[in-house]
Amino acid sequence: MMGNQSPSINQKKNIVQDKYPESELTGKIIGCAMEVHKHLGNGFQEVVYQRALAVEMRLQGLSFEREFEMPLFYKSEDVGTRRVDFFVEGKIMVEIKAIVQLDDVHLAQAINYLEAYKMDIGLLINFGNTSLQFKRVMKPSGKNHSQLKNQIKS
Repeated sequence: MMGNQSPSINQKKNIVQDKYPESELTGKIIGCAMEVHKHLGNGFQEVVYQRALAVEMRLQGLSFEREFEMPLFYKSEDVGTRRVDFFVEGKIMVEIKAIVQLDDVHLAQAINYLEAYKMDIGLLINFGNTSLQFKRVMKPSGKNHSQLKNQIKS
């Protein structure tokens, strides 16, 4: 989506889906990302989209922390920190990219962040494609988690 094109009706219908937890909030965040992509298109560095998304989310009344630093633990030992692009309304992790195409490795990374931060829901948003790409990410549980990681690796 470049220039002044608006999201299609089908894209708008896909934003809010009751089958996803926090669908209303994630839909609002995705709507903000669509607005940014509509005005900027693709081709900028990630930090430009991050700044623009912060402006748009503020205009839409969303509370968030940008570059939110969170500790990482291994077997109860602090092994460092990782910055999440956005932590929205105290419950949604948002990781943004500005690459041509999202790959399984990016999805695996987002899932790992959810687990590391003990969060349930995140968004992976890519501004680098000609159309905005987004994925709702939910922390897998038990058996499904192992299967998902195996699928991503192959």
